[in-house]
Amino acid sequence: MKKYIPVLLITLLFTAAVNMPAKGSRYPLLPKSVLKNDVHNTLHKTTFSKFTSGFNKTVLEAIDTVQAHAMDGGTYFIGVSAKPAESPVNYELKLGGKSLLTPPRSSSYCSGSSYAVFIETLNRLLPDVDKKLSPERAEAMRMQEPDGSRREDWVKFWGIWNADGFGSNYAMVQYAKMGVQVKPEDAKPGDFANISWKTGNGHSVVFLGWCLNEHGEKCIMYWASQKASNGYGDQIVPVNRIKDISIVRLTKPENIYQFDINTKIDKSIPGSIINLK
Repeated sequence: MKKYIPVLLITLLFTAAVNMPAKGSRYPLLPKSVLKNDVHNTLHKTTFSKFTSGFNKTVLEAIDTVQAHAMDGGTYFIGVSAKPAESPVNYELKLGGKSLLTPPRSSSYCSGSSYAVFIETLNRLLPDVDKKLSPERAEAMRMQEPDGSRREDWVKFWGIWNADGFGSNYAMVQYAKMGVQVKPEDAKPGDFANISWKTGNGHSVVFLGWCLNEHGEKCIMYWASQKASNGYGDQIVPVNRIKDISIVRLTKPENIYQFDINTKIDKSIPGSIINLK
């Protein structure tokens, strides 16, 4: 038995080393080996589960489900006044057996993709959700009005998620109390995030990790829908492009059965500064 101890010790030390913070930083960096997957892949659960825990593992599985609907990305498109109008995701998204969206296009955009991952996560964690959810709350989750028209920003759950600013925080933490805010240094694969770019734009994503790119730049890795990946896909972006960020984690999925659809939102919450030194 003793002859196996050194091998086991080396293995444990290596596993710890690849997920240790960079020198002078509290932020754990992903090992280079996990950055080699194709931009369009369904390996998120396999690749990132070892670096996370809890419901986040189910979130990773849900990413793979959404990505499987468009293995080439499916194209990215935004255009509120376009005809037909923009589509949050490229397939009929359902919560249990209840339809949330009849897609007007075969394209997607960022907040739609992250919301789809959120919904597909609930489908796995709460298999009878459509049978237990009240009609009022089920309607609040919809991404369209009953007549098929666009649900405007700030209207119920999806409208809050889709609004400018820190939508996943507004919807998951404040509106439905299904999650908690997480500091950037404590973020794990499978957390949801809203990024505010220094350009003034924003992005709704599913966080995958902090890393160094091929140029040695400190970066964030995430999954979302964006132009760079032709829709759904992974992206690695230097953190020096980010003004601030809001990161949230799903902790109480069962609160979907009891949230108050009239809850008010505090839009003034500050973002977190990334200090990846």
